[in-house]
Amino acid sequence: MLDEPVVITCSISGAIANREQCPAIPYTPEEYAAEARRVVDEGGSMIHIHARTPDGVPSYEIEDFRAITEAIKDAVDDVIINYSTGAIGVPLEKRIAYLRELRPDVAALNMGSMNYAKYSSRRKEFVFATVFQNPFSEIIEFLNVMSELGIKPEHECFDLGHVGSLPVLVDMGVLKEPLHVSCVMGIVGGVPPTARNLAAMADNVPAGSHWGVIGISRKQWMLVGAALTLGGSIRVGLEDNFYLPDGTMARSNGDLIAKAREMTVNAGRRPASVAEAREILGVPKQVAA
Repeated sequence: MLDEPVVITCSISGAIANREQCPAIPYTPEEYAAEARRVVDEGGSMIHIHARTPDGVPSYEIEDFRAITEAIKDAVDDVIINYSTGAIGVPLEKRIAYLRELRPDVAALNMGSMNYAKYSSRRKEFVFATVFQNPFSEIIEFLNVMSELGIKPEHECFDLGHVGSLPVLVDMGVLKEPLHVSCVMGIVGGVPPTARNLAAMADNVPAGSHWGVIGISRKQWMLVGAALTLGGSIRVGLEDNFYLPDGTMARSNGDLIAKAREMTVNAGRRPASVAEAREILGVPKQVAA
């Protein structure tokens, strides 16, 4: 595994966090582009995008995704563009529309329904709690659209059962191997964020597929270290966690990617170039018409 390349992904903003929580959260296309430049300069090869309007409101409109994507592409020579498709209360057709119009390299796909919550141990109550619905019917519709458009799915798995559904979808013929699987850990209602649980999820990823970890909040850096040791790739960014391991708030996504790069090198591995990441994921570079 020595010197094995690591795909380092950055989720630039998410859809929930705001500047009152972290001043570095980008809102405008120009701010997304500046963050993308920092990400690529520090060794990131894929950028996960939740669109916002220029005043920071989460958006699922084609034009907001377009403006952000074009600004990023103008700012960097090459990076893998990855769109979120997850949402609560947003029609499936709306989330498919921006995929059809803009055709990102990769699109994240939530692989199962779950309780989705944040808990306060201080208050002894849930800060919020909802049901995150991702039925197989919607998953299959997304997979069919992505296959038609040549978009690589990123299978976001919040529990071991989500990983277990992947071979079934392969057997159905709606999903083709090799896969790109992300183990999402740290959400109340999903798999507890431990290295042992990450190893169990990784062991169940279909052979020959690529996998990585998405660690949420305080346990992120421990999970990054575990994934690097187990042979996986990693994601950091202001959607998932604002803080560096020493508790300092990141000044930008670039700070988080720089720490991820440092940990990658210290683990005896190296950040994949964008070209290498495209080869690992099976994502060809898009050629402008």
